[in-house]
Amino acid sequence: MTAPLVVVVMGTTSTGKSSVGERLAESLGAGFVEGDDLHPQANVDKMASGTPLTDDDRWPWLELVAERIREAVSQRHRLVVTCSALKRAYRDVLRGDEATAAEVFFCHLAGSKAVLEERIAGRRGHFMPTSLLDSQLDTLEELGPDEQGARVDVAPPLDEVVRTALAEVSAPR
Repeated sequence: MTAPLVVVVMGTTSTGKSSVGERLAESLGAGFVEGDDLHPQANVDKMASGTPLTDDDRWPWLELVAERIREAVSQRHRLVVTCSALKRAYRDVLRGDEATAAEVFFCHLAGSKAVLEERIAGRRGHFMPTSLLDSQLDTLEELGPDEQGARVDVAPPLDEVVRTALAEVSAPR
């Protein structure tokens, strides 16, 4: 079986969603959407101040991401999109209806708290402060056995993470 039309590269802050997502999109010949770019300014400002988003903050943003996914599936275009997608309920919004859901694969980038803290400390110019990592880790719900996706460890070098992610996305289902 070929790769699904849409790959959602998910995970907490500093897992490398953007870097892995861009490289996956290139490897798959897919479009790329940086989910963070779809956040309204109010969400960015809230996170930058160290305040975690609430579900009420997230729903309109998730709907925008879901809209991009639906468009790609309806037009039969390959797409890689980054989105934290930390809760099952958020992923349900992104999956949408049954026809769309069949074309969506979640690539869950995951790492230890120590690895993520080190990466956050090394970031410059990103709105997400280190203080929100605990909130995200507390919110994270692992993929369920009935969800199309795979968990990929981000501790290895980027090239290896991308190879592993690509293998998972392309594996027969």
